[in-house]
Amino acid sequence: MYKSYYPKAHEIENDWVVVDAAGQTLGRLTTQIAALLLGKHKPTFTPGVPMGDYVVVINASYITVTSDKMTEKMYHQHSHYPGGLKSVSLRDQLKNHPDRVIRAAVWGMLPKNKMSRQVIKRLKVYGGAEHPHGAQVEK
Repeated sequence: MYKSYYPKAHEIENDWVVVDAAGQTLGRLTTQIAALLLGKHKPTFTPGVPMGDYVVVINASYITVTSDKMTEKMYHQHSHYPGGLKSVSLRDQLKNHPDRVIRAAVWGMLPKNKMSRQVIKRLKVYGGAEHPHGAQVEK
């Protein structure tokens, strides 16, 4: 009789991966980041187990998008009060908060459960080339 393999907590290894977002398309980049966060690139991948890597994204403000998404794509936020809808275009969001653009795109590609709330905490996004995670990345 064969039994399914379920990884134990001490068997899971979380590495640090640095991704340079300069010149890359937003959707294609975030699918790769989501796969790294979930651990789908590992041979011991098990659904429902957070076994992915920590991902550090640098140069987030230099991503590209196709067609007219810079002006047409909007990010909405509502305060739950009448007239409390605020909308920001992708161009303004990239200029002011480039980390929010990538985080929102990756969040949309993760399953909506308790595991994804743990997994999204492993994503570190920075608008420039500098990041404080140099000691973890150098192995």
